[in-house]
Amino acid sequence: MIPQGVPINYHKNNAGGFSLITLIIEIMPTEQPFLSIVFPAYNEEQRLPETLAATLDFIRSQPYLSEIVIAENGSSDRTLQIAHDFAAEYPSVTVIHINQAGKGRAVQEGMLAARGQYRFICDVDLSMPIHEIPRFLPPQTENADIVIASREAPGSVRYNEPHYRHFIGRIFNNLVRWMVLPQLQDTQCGFKCFTATAVETIFPLVTIPGWTFDVEVLAIAFRMGYRVKELPIPWYYHSHSKVRVMRDSVRMARDLIAIRRKLRSGCYGC
Repeated sequence: MIPQGVPINYHKNNAGGFSLITLIIEIMPTEQPFLSIVFPAYNEEQRLPETLAATLDFIRSQPYLSEIVIAENGSSDRTLQIAHDFAAEYPSVTVIHINQAGKGRAVQEGMLAARGQYRFICDVDLSMPIHEIPRFLPPQTENADIVIASREAPGSVRYNEPHYRHFIGRIFNNLVRWMVLPQLQDTQCGFKCFTATAVETIFPLVTIPGWTFDVEVLAIAFRMGYRVKELPIPWYYHSHSKVRVMRDSVRMARDLIAIRRKLRSGCYGC
C-alpha cells in the first residue's frame, strides 16, 4: 500500500506501460515517519536493551510509520555498541554518536537528525511508560505545537519518589517559574513532543549542552509564539538518576541566569 500523502511520479517503460519498479524506488526515499522517538543515551548499557525492545514492540503496534533515534554521547561503557547492534538488526533504528557529553547536546543533535512529523524526546529509563506516547499526538493534542509531560499538572501521579527528591525538584521548578517560565509547572520531565517545524526552528538556537537545555528550548518556544501544553502523566521514580544534586544545581542556576539574560537581550533572534 502506498502511504497517504506520498507524491507519486509514474514513468512509462519501453513497452508503453507504467514501471512499478521505478515507482517503488521513488517512493522509498520520500516516505517520512509520522513519529520519531529520540533517546539521549549516556552510559546506558544496563537499561538500553530492555528499553529498545519495549519501544520496538510499541512502534510495531501503531498504525503509522515510526523511527527510533539513539543519540549517544561520551559514554565510557558499551552503550554505543549496543545501539549499533540494534540498528544493524532493525531498520527503524538510527544511531548518531557525539563525542562530547551533555544531555542537551545529545537531544539537540538527535532531534535535528530525526525525520518524523512529530519528534518525541524520551528518557531511556522510561519513567513514563512508553504506551503513554499516543496521548502527546494528534488527535488528542490538535491545538499544540509542543506537548510536555508534567509531574505537577493536575492529574499527574508520582510513584516511589523520595520526599527529598520531590522537594529539591520543586525548588528548581519554582526558580524556573520565577526567572524564566511562569507559564509552566514542570520543565524538567524527560518526555516532550514537538512538531517537525518547531524542532527545526527552535533547536538550532539552543546553546546549553547540559540539564537546563529544557528550559532554554521552552523559553525560545514561547518567545517564538509556539503553543505549549503540559500533559499530566504517571511517573515512576528510578534511583539511578544521573543528576548530582549539589554539583548540578549550581550549574543549572547559572544557566537560568544566562537564559534570562539572552531573552532580555534578544540573543535568540526572535
